[in-house]
Amino acid sequence: MPDRAPQPVDRQLPTDEARDLISLVRDIAQREIAPSAAEEEDAGRFPRAVFTLLSDSGLLGLPYDAEYGGGEQPYEVYLQVLEELAAARLTVGLGVSVHTLASYALAAYGTKEQQIEHLPAMLGGGLLGAYCLSEPASGSDAASLRTKAVRDGDDWVLTGTKAWITHGGIADFYTVMARTGEEGPRGITAFLVPGDAEGLSAAVPEKKMGLKGSPTAQVHLDGVRVCDTRRLGDEGQGFAIALSALDSGRLGIAACAIGVAQAALDQAVSYAADRRQFGKPIADFQGLRFMLADMATQIEAGRALYLTAARLRDAGLPFAKQAAMAKLHCTDTAMRVTTDAVQILGGYGYTADFPAERYMREAKVLQIVEGTNQIQRMVIARHLAGPEGR
Repeated sequence: MPDRAPQPVDRQLPTDEARDLISLVRDIAQREIAPSAAEEEDAGRFPRAVFTLLSDSGLLGLPYDAEYGGGEQPYEVYLQVLEELAAARLTVGLGVSVHTLASYALAAYGTKEQQIEHLPAMLGGGLLGAYCLSEPASGSDAASLRTKAVRDGDDWVLTGTKAWITHGGIADFYTVMARTGEEGPRGITAFLVPGDAEGLSAAVPEKKMGLKGSPTAQVHLDGVRVCDTRRLGDEGQGFAIALSALDSGRLGIAACAIGVAQAALDQAVSYAADRRQFGKPIADFQGLRFMLADMATQIEAGRALYLTAARLRDAGLPFAKQAAMAKLHCTDTAMRVTTDAVQILGGYGYTADFPAERYMREAKVLQIVEGTNQIQRMVIARHLAGPEGR
């Protein structure tokens, strides 16, 4: 059955430079990412060469300062790049989002000396990052983390286990939240840990429903020693840094979700136009046309929501509520749209001959990572009605 090429998303971009950037990303996605996505996901292969290409192309540090090798692009543009990458392969789009999240603590809270020493390699030197907050017993309740960092002269010694770490075992650096003081959020500090640090190891990657090309693993810290110059921010500031990073990271997840949803819609439209039943394309049946219309409307609404939050962020205005709304709506949309895409393809949608089933499996995890959608509802409600139990 012929597969019609999807029409590119008509994007409203702020500059000619941004339009050129999107064109570059689309070219890389079509040539280097999409053609092998299904095969590599099925085999569980991580596309490290693609990330090297993205780094060489200046796409791993887009929202950060040009002084340190970043692209100095507004989030409004960066997120649309993520969407394009995720539409080609979620492992890549999500990987860029996680790398950006892992770089955030240093870029936003590091000293000038730390930034000069580490950021250029992280943003454009081919390195890949991981973000270590969750633990086996502390997921949504991240403030109860147990990994410890104990001061020993000019060093810190880190001991504990982190869980659900994207790029666990293959990252070149880990931004790690560890307990240095009292119980609760005020006793947590952030550290930049090299991927080859002695005592750092990763478990066998998790066997997942989807996103099989992106390794997710526990990371063990067995007496890992890092110099105090790798402490990011003040002692006890780590949880605030982590939450600040997640506000931006949730926008990355929202953009990736819309990318997956858009890819699923494109597949459904292509299939419906070519598949004939009862003597005409199934796209001519009103019930199916309404499904496609609803899918497209949900995607456009999600895109508008994440871009509104991004523009608030770019303007230096509060955006945490809108980020939670975007993450909630966009990932729920991805789940609905990919499920409908499978339904439109019928039996073919349930087979690996078409990517619709992969999109559906991948969409599910986006409702879970970087704060489940139940947590997003709690965040939104706190902005509306204040903290619980006042």
